[in-house]
Amino acid sequence: MDPKTTDTPTRPRIYLAGPDVFRPDARDHFVRLKVACDALGLAALLPADGEEEPSPDALEKRIYEANMQRLRGADGVVANLSSFRGLEPDSGTVFEVGAAVALGIPVVAYGVPEGSYADRARATLPCTHDANGVLRESGTGIAVEDFGQPLNLMLACSIHIETTPEAALQKMALVLAALRQ
Repeated sequence: MDPKTTDTPTRPRIYLAGPDVFRPDARDHFVRLKVACDALGLAALLPADGEEEPSPDALEKRIYEANMQRLRGADGVVANLSSFRGLEPDSGTVFEVGAAVALGIPVVAYGVPEGSYADRARATLPCTHDANGVLRESGTGIAVEDFGQPLNLMLACSIHIETTPEAALQKMALVLAALRQ
């Protein structure tokens, strides 16, 4: 039998999105996530960190292109959407989640704080309800999204949310198994 024509099932590829590349222990963190992926029969696709092939393009362009290539080649995305430098998740991670959703790639997130986004905004910013009952920032009058979701509705309605990276990887394995049936 020709090994080139043998149908060898490949493990689903999971792109690991998040600001974890900025952690001081990033390598160890990704090793742990890779081990968790392996245990579930998944293959981890780690984000680019600037050590890609030499190119005349700027470093940031190489990182962007490498991450987009990995994202396009993924069967699923597991994303750390913990608050990053404020009330919202890392903007680069949110971009990757949006790109994955647009490409039809399932996303499972973790690290999302408990409670609603509005509750976190109210705890951090002076807010009041206007005459129509809309929650608004007191200083600017800007409305605070208050649908009871843990994240902005565009994220909350398009992804699955779990509490830990391991739980998110387990959920992803189940989501992908259901899609194969």
